[in-house]
Amino acid sequence: MAPNPAPAQEPQDSPQGYVGLDAGDAERLARQRGWPTVRALPPGAIITMEYRAGRLNFEVRDGVVARAWKG
Repeated sequence: MAPNPAPAQEPQDSPQGYVGLDAGDAERLARQRGWPTVRALPPGAIITMEYRAGRLNFEVRDGVVARAWKG
């Protein structure tokens, strides 16, 4: 049986620091800070609720990050 891969590392970074930033700038900054997966979502998007280490989610309204959370 193959071993489970190690979970992605999460930067010691607060998602709240991205709220209010331009979505493109926020994504670039998150990647520079070490987030391997950055996901931009429209308000009210239907998404799965599984937690994925190393993923940063943005809810984007009018090109600006309105909400940010891990997983």
